[in-house]
Amino acid sequence: MELRDIEIFLTLAEELHFGRTAERLRVSQARVSQSIKQQERRIGGALFERTSRSVRLTPLGARLRDRLEAGYREIMAGVEEAVAAARGQFGTLNVGVYDNQSQEIAAVLDLFRQRHPQCELRIREVLPTDPFAGLRAGRVDVAVLWLPVREPDLAVGPELFTEPLVLAVAPDHPLAGRDEVDLEVLGDYPVASPDGPIPDYVWQAHTPAVTPGGRPVRPGVNVATLAEAFTAVSAGTVISPIGSYTAASRLRNDLVFLPFADGPIMRYAPVWRGAGETPLIRAFLQAAADTR
Repeated sequence: MELRDIEIFLTLAEELHFGRTAERLRVSQARVSQSIKQQERRIGGALFERTSRSVRLTPLGARLRDRLEAGYREIMAGVEEAVAAARGQFGTLNVGVYDNQSQEIAAVLDLFRQRHPQCELRIREVLPTDPFAGLRAGRVDVAVLWLPVREPDLAVGPELFTEPLVLAVAPDHPLAGRDEVDLEVLGDYPVASPDGPIPDYVWQAHTPAVTPGGRPVRPGVNVATLAEAFTAVSAGTVISPIGSYTAASRLRNDLVFLPFADGPIMRYAPVWRGAGETPLIRAFLQAAADTR
């Protein structure tokens, strides 16, 4: 018995009317009648009692309906689930972000959730000193990272947002009383350096290796996390550029954040494994594009 014939049978068993069944399934009454006759011939017994005034299930038809209904619902649920998954509407999407920067893509996350309510969205923190580990280990499906990213195994999407940098110093640091600083001061004091496998070209978008005047930036304490960086800065051991959005969420008595007069602007974009693109990732990218 074909799936369409099962659908015709179950619909007629519910409607008990050939015309309404045909209208509901958008087929002709002749198609409904032909299907039922074929099923009855195949089974070898009448499934419906037909008169000029009514249509009723026979006991054989009632038993067949009871057996087919549960199986049909399971089949259709499976088909709907497969369609949803193919469209990126089902499953789990792990999105990696730095620190609290999920706030900066809140509109993207909200739109994704509205479009794909069956999908579970999980936010994973990405370490600035090891930005690609989660992607390569499969813990993160798509990450919002600062640019540039020039890794052959990773794909990069369009820019999502930008962020100015500020300079974090201790309250008693010689720079603390200034209204703003320029990048040249990075040549005057030890600067926090990364304790992790971040490529130099990526880190230098955040902390340059030389000042605009050509002086080398002297690496200070190695830090693996933002918390370690703040601890080293508050102790007066180093100074460090910090994203202004992160700084705004970390106002504390043991740190001072100074605007750069000429500081770089960090650019952020979605990044994912080039060989691992999924419908869910494409759905996230579409939400990001539509939000922009």
